[in-house]
Amino acid sequence: MVTETSNQTSSGASGTVSQRTVISVDAMGGDHGPAAVVAGIALSAEKNPEIGFIVHGDKTQLEQLISKRHGLADVCEIRHSDSVVTMDDKPSNVVRNGKDSSMWSTIEAVRNGEATVAVSCGNTGALMALSMIRLRKLPGINRPAIACLWPSRNPGGFNIMLDVGADIRADQEDLLQYALMGASYARNGMGIKRPRIGLLNVGTEEHKGRAELKVANDLITEASKGANFEYVGFVEGGDIPSNRVDVIITDGFTGNIALKTGEGTATLIREFLNAAFRHSLLSRLGALFALTSLRRLTERIDPRRVNGGVFLGLNGTVIKSHGAADETGVSAAIKLAFTLAQSEFSEKIAARVASVVVERQDNPSIGDNNGRTE
Repeated sequence: MVTETSNQTSSGASGTVSQRTVISVDAMGGDHGPAAVVAGIALSAEKNPEIGFIVHGDKTQLEQLISKRHGLADVCEIRHSDSVVTMDDKPSNVVRNGKDSSMWSTIEAVRNGEATVAVSCGNTGALMALSMIRLRKLPGINRPAIACLWPSRNPGGFNIMLDVGADIRADQEDLLQYALMGASYARNGMGIKRPRIGLLNVGTEEHKGRAELKVANDLITEASKGANFEYVGFVEGGDIPSNRVDVIITDGFTGNIALKTGEGTATLIREFLNAAFRHSLLSRLGALFALTSLRRLTERIDPRRVNGGVFLGLNGTVIKSHGAADETGVSAAIKLAFTLAQSEFSEKIAARVASVVVERQDNPSIGDNNGRTE
């Protein structure tokens, strides 16, 4: 087993020395257990030799699983944990009593600077609570947010939406910070040089929406003048999968409902399609002719390809993988973790938010006339 840090170098097959990015992985929290997580780690290690792993969980199980994968033990350090955070555990209880859990250990590796990014398939509420307690918020951040990727008509195939459930509340200042963090994620995680930001509302007219949305509209408009993003103004629910924007900003209550509604609708459509193609012999024959197109559609909307909600606004990057992720989904979350680590993502968010905080202090009158929801 290797005991790498996030700054350690390693020798490749060619004998050259390269920087290895270490990802801290909670192997125990997913629906499919450590087997799926280790399979995802192996898939990532095979594709990218620049990644090292600190894997947290039951040492006996993990040693058996990792030893079966050729060469995987060379890039993994196992850290034993006695307990597992289940999906039913209350976040408050995990914060008080979860120090011996694999999730706690996973976050602690990032806190101690041993790894750059943490990845977990476990309980979202507990993961956010532990991340908040152990990593703390970035200076100037009021509320962290969870950002997810949404299938869209854009060339990259996805839009970013936040917050999707970190906190059900968000006032105008929070929405401004979400816009800054979302723009940074789009640049560093998706490669969009000048992201387009939209603020989710019940209509695109400026007079519509709650008071804090109107003030946030002014704040984001002002911030966009000195930031590397384009603000398109208010957007509606129909714009979430559109090519009008790259990043959709909303509060966690609305964002989570939209996310779950979208997932449920996608599942319903998939079930309807399966039922339609199996309805008769003729429909089954039609499905055979459409097989290539159906496979292309399935690949386009496959959530495993973009698995991973990113916790934004913390002193360290944490990625929440879907609980039901298989090896492809886990590997996708690790790929995202590597991409963000390479871009020094957290540092760039901190710098962007700090610069706007200074601007707001120099010009505090912007947006202060209406809409306070303290």
